[in-house]
Amino acid sequence: MEYPNLKAIINDVQFKFNKSLGQNFITDKNLLDAIVADSGVTDEDTVVEIGTGGGTLTRAIASVAKRVISFEVDKNLQSVLALSLQGVENAEVVFKDVLKMSDDALREIVGDSFKVVANLPYYITTPLVMRLLESTLDVKTITVMVQQEVADRFVAAANTADYAAITLAIQSAGSAYITRKVNRRMFYPVPNVDSAVVRIDVDRTKLQGEDKALIHRLIRSAFAMRRKTLANNLSVALDMDKQTVTDRLVAAGYPPMVRGEALTLDDYIKLSKLFA
Repeated sequence: MEYPNLKAIINDVQFKFNKSLGQNFITDKNLLDAIVADSGVTDEDTVVEIGTGGGTLTRAIASVAKRVISFEVDKNLQSVLALSLQGVENAEVVFKDVLKMSDDALREIVGDSFKVVANLPYYITTPLVMRLLESTLDVKTITVMVQQEVADRFVAAANTADYAAITLAIQSAGSAYITRKVNRRMFYPVPNVDSAVVRIDVDRTKLQGEDKALIHRLIRSAFAMRRKTLANNLSVALDMDKQTVTDRLVAAGYPPMVRGEALTLDDYIKLSKLFA
């Protein structure tokens, strides 16, 4: 499909980039098509995009999907999108902040079931992914362009520097993998860092029958202060004597000085039963 010349449109309408909104648009046709291919979107899918930007990714998704609902917070982009999305009949731009909307409000606009594809503004990457994963919405997959270092965190293995609470939060709701790495020069304007596309296949059954709230609480507390031991962090979070926490961990087979980043999701499920 043909893509409009976004740089020319931006110059014509004299659009001013808003640095605080992390606006870096994709202009490369091959990359746009590749992101959509990575997402697995078909002509049966409704797709939610967060951060319409210049509309180039919106247009690429619309060429494959049944319907696209794209959310954007910057109303100054209206004049750009009027040109970049000209002739695209199955895409709708909604000028609202997804992070400030309830599940019901979102469901009313996008329907019951959808996939997410987005070139996310970097400053909302983690909150946005968590908002979707912790929601009651029927999100099938989440395919997002994020900073390389954030992508590494999303897919990290236990006991590595990148392993974090967000890694486990994603694992508890699905499985994530990097589909491609993207050089910073593929964006306009050029950002300061390289990026990567991450796909998360959502699985709402992963913690079925478990105490999800306690598991997430244990994970958050375990990573609250990375330099401290797991026993230290849990004793604060659970308001328990540190020695009692240590004794329970040791009895369950963990070293007394173990740290939160050494434990897998299965370990945290095990801990939730220990401290229920």
